[in-house]
Amino acid sequence: MNKRTPKNLSLLQPLEAPRGLTGELVARLTADIVSGKLTPGSQLPTEQEMIAATGVSRTVIREAVAALRADRLVVTRQGVGAFVADQVRRPYRVDFDERSSLRDVLNVMELRTGVEVAAAGLAAERASPAQIKKIADRFAAINAAIGRGETAVDQDFAFHCEIADATGNPQFKRFLEYLGRFVIPRRTVWGRSTPSNPHAFLDIFQQEHELILNAIRDRAVSMARAAMQRHLVNSRGRYEKLAAEVGIK
Repeated sequence: MNKRTPKNLSLLQPLEAPRGLTGELVARLTADIVSGKLTPGSQLPTEQEMIAATGVSRTVIREAVAALRADRLVVTRQGVGAFVADQVRRPYRVDFDERSSLRDVLNVMELRTGVEVAAAGLAAERASPAQIKKIADRFAAINAAIGRGETAVDQDFAFHCEIADATGNPQFKRFLEYLGRFVIPRRTVWGRSTPSNPHAFLDIFQQEHELILNAIRDRAVSMARAAMQRHLVNSRGRYEKLAAEVGIK
């Protein structure tokens, strides 16, 4: 028996989110589920109801529900809908918006370093040819996004996740997915101060990405680890410098 009631729909409001519509919808629904506003076993509003309530597209709704399912906050039943899981635990995720401090951003980058340096080495040791091709494809996608004048945050995140996946240990990729795309802090920092030459700024990132990719291709474990460490440490320093120039704390 479905437990969806009109009050579930009333929790939703139109979205105006600087951090991305999917992320904002996931954050709101997660908060409602964890707080008990959406009770275990209750049905989420239908896609059409959520579209009408929030003003977002069907794609955003589906991506949000998929993220909630990955966090084990909801279960889906084909042809019926999505329901709040019977046993709910707050998912571990680091999330940022325009109010996040630079220190929060840099702390997460430091956290990433320890995990991703190990992941790069393991990927160089274990990756299959198909996995190396996927990493290269993600690298090419970043180039394409930069060429379109985009920040390439999603493509950058996908590149790092592909390396994590190539370790053969699913916990590496799962860890990055728990952290989410905001571990690539360009949107957070650039929302307050964009570099004078964004294309040149991103080219530096790509040069470092290429060194990581080449080391993994060459099965050079120590070089892959070193290249990833340099990339993350250098990235942290670049964001610190950019923030200092405009007084971001």
